[in-house]
Amino acid sequence: MQRPDWAPDTIDIERPSVARMYDYYLGGSHNFAADRAAAQAMVAAVPEAPLMAQANRAFLRRAVHHLADAGIRQFLDIGSGIPTVGNVHEIAQQLDPQSRVVYVDVDPVAVAHSREILAGNEQAVVVQEDLRNPEAILAHPDVRKLLDLSQPVAVMVVAVLHFVSDDDRPAELLRTLRDALAPGSFLVLSQASDDGRSEDERAEAERVYRRTDNPLSVRSRAELTALFDGFELLDPGVVWVPQWRPDTPESAEDAERAVFMGGVGRLGG
Repeated sequence: MQRPDWAPDTIDIERPSVARMYDYYLGGSHNFAADRAAAQAMVAAVPEAPLMAQANRAFLRRAVHHLADAGIRQFLDIGSGIPTVGNVHEIAQQLDPQSRVVYVDVDPVAVAHSREILAGNEQAVVVQEDLRNPEAILAHPDVRKLLDLSQPVAVMVVAVLHFVSDDDRPAELLRTLRDALAPGSFLVLSQASDDGRSEDERAEAERVYRRTDNPLSVRSRAELTALFDGFELLDPGVVWVPQWRPDTPESAEDAERAVFMGGVGRLGG
C-alpha cells in the first residue's frame, strides 16, 4: 500500500501495531490496512472490543477528572497511544491550564502525532520510550524538565499492561515507578482481563495479537489487584472499567462484558 505523508519511513506499515489497532477501535484515522484487518479479526473473536475500547477511554477521562479534582497537576501517561479526542492533557488542562502532562509511547506513529498535536503547548510533551524500561522513562530529560517528582504525580498505565508479559515482570516495573513517586501520587491502571471469558475467546484474542509486535497477556482481577502493591485502592477497587465511578448507573450496565478491568490507587506516606 502507499505510505501516507504522516507515517514515518522507519515503521513497517504491513505489520499490525497495537497502538494503531486501538486507534481503529476508537474511530481514529491513523491506521493501516494491516491494523484494520487485525482489529477486525479481534472484533470477530470479541465483538464488544470497539465498545470496550471506548469504555476504557471513558474510564481514563473519569479518572483524570477525579485526580484533577483531588489537586493533581502532574500526569505521566505511559503507553499513551495515538492521540484521539479526550487525551489526558485536554482533560487536565481544561480544568487547570497549568497542568503538566508527559506522554510516553514506544510506537513512532503515536509519538509523531503527539508531537504534532502538542506543538506550542509548553505544559505537555511526548517521549518515545517503553514501559519495560521505567528507569529510562524516569531519567529522560523531558520528564525531568516538566515533572517535579518530589511532588505528587498521577501515573497512567491504561490499556497497555496486557502487552507486557509475565516474563517482563510487570510488578517489578510498577514498583520501580512507585518508588520514584512522592506520597500523595496516584496509579491509574487498566488492562484486558479474561475473567468471565470462555477459553475459545481467550485463545482467539491471543492468536490475533500474536500477529503484532505485542502479544496479549490477559490477567485476572486478583492478578491486577496485586499490581497495586504499595498503593491504597480507591473505591470501588479493581472492577470492570464501566463500573469505576460511572457518570450514570446506566453506563455501568453489562459491565461483565467489558474486557478491561481497572482501578486507581493512592500512594500513602
